[in-house]
Amino acid sequence: MSGPRIVVIGGGIAGISAGAALASDAQVTVLETEPQPGYHSTGRSAALYIRNYGNAVLRVLNATAGPALEGGLLGESVLGPRGALMLAGPEEMAALEDYAAGSSGLERMTAREAAEIVPILRVERIEAVVLERDAQDIDVDRLLQGCLRLMRQRGGTLMTGAPVTALARDGAGWRIEAGGEVLTADIVVNAAGAWADRVAALAGLPPVGLVPKRRSAVLMAVPNPAEEVGRWPLFGSVADTWYAKPDGGRLMISPADEDPVEPGDAWPDDMVLAEGLDRFSQMVDVPLVRPSHSWAGLRSFVADKTPVVGMDPLAPGFFWLAGQGGYGVQTAPALAALAAALCLGGRPALDADTLAALSPERFARG
Repeated sequence: MSGPRIVVIGGGIAGISAGAALASDAQVTVLETEPQPGYHSTGRSAALYIRNYGNAVLRVLNATAGPALEGGLLGESVLGPRGALMLAGPEEMAALEDYAAGSSGLERMTAREAAEIVPILRVERIEAVVLERDAQDIDVDRLLQGCLRLMRQRGGTLMTGAPVTALARDGAGWRIEAGGEVLTADIVVNAAGAWADRVAALAGLPPVGLVPKRRSAVLMAVPNPAEEVGRWPLFGSVADTWYAKPDGGRLMISPADEDPVEPGDAWPDDMVLAEGLDRFSQMVDVPLVRPSHSWAGLRSFVADKTPVVGMDPLAPGFFWLAGQGGYGVQTAPALAALAAALCLGGRPALDADTLAALSPERFARG
């Protein structure tokens, strides 16, 4: 394989999908610290494609990623039917109007209409509802493994158990020490998720202010036939104080927490879970039972909650692909295509304003 040598740091969906896109015209190696790809945020995602999720820039990325997720990337769709039902109590009406502003494909309905879809809802607690019928489940494992296969078919390689211990400019390129080996590259792609600022520090670069935040969830049985629960949409507070999603005839319930934590293997906080389950219980008529599982993952944000994608103005050949927050899986195909275009001299599919909003040049860094 000819083309530039590119090392991607991070084997989550961001790094693997970028590796697949780049491998068409470059010599690509993806480095992953853990024994397998997708261990942290990717493997703990709620796995839903919601077109109206996030700020204006993210909604552009969501729309751009849609055709790829529907089959344009892997030759088969990784999406399945689900829907998203956003609920507002009396004190959450402003949040509902904010959510609806600029959104498309939303259907307003009454609390009683919503309870016909999710019969455990307490209609007396609900002031208004919006339904996004075309919100869809994402088969995250199929997407990740499909991108990995595609990358390998194009000549790219994955090194697992390979934490980066040193990273420095070497002439016109980069020298990377990882997993006991030394690699050289023309371009380094920083797709290290919660560790992206630490990777930048290894390269002698200032941070972009990335803050990893914990998102927790439990899996709980409900006294409804599994086949009925499985047909429900995701449902939750439009103010993002809790949500629930069917999972194997049970409900995955999250307190929608965003507590800042250090990068690492995330674990749920029992009090945070209890408070989230209490908020959930106030809106449903179903007894709480002991959850069968609980877990947590990391969602990493910069201050404006917009991803950081582009060449670092302070270091030639250092490319940021970070700060995806809770949108990383559904935006991965769009950001991978953008990374390939910007790294390989192609024409980005996104408009100039969106590119500027994503660029690391927007930060004031020393």
